Amino acid sequence: MSRYLIQSSHTAEECLKALDEILAKGAEALNRFEWGCAAGDHTGYAVVNAENETKARNMLPASAQAAARILQVARFTPEQIRSFHKAA
Repeated sequence: MSRYLIQSSHTAEECLKALDEILAKGAEALNRFEWGCAAGDHTGYAVVNAENETKARNMLPASAQAAARILQVARFTPEQIRSFHKAA
């Protein structure tokens, strides 16, 4: 499993529809996301574990999948950072 950052944006006019579509996927789907809507940033953000980018994208409603940004992310240990310096 890999970790992915999902960014799914919508307009202010699409906001309730976007939230309803996530909710329709179930409470677990809704709980994955943090929303910037109240601050005027109509974007849902989630960090999820998935087998691949396609499976991460499929966590979104079909209407949001094409425009969503999906980015594989990872954490680094102090040892890894030190090894990056040695390799540079």
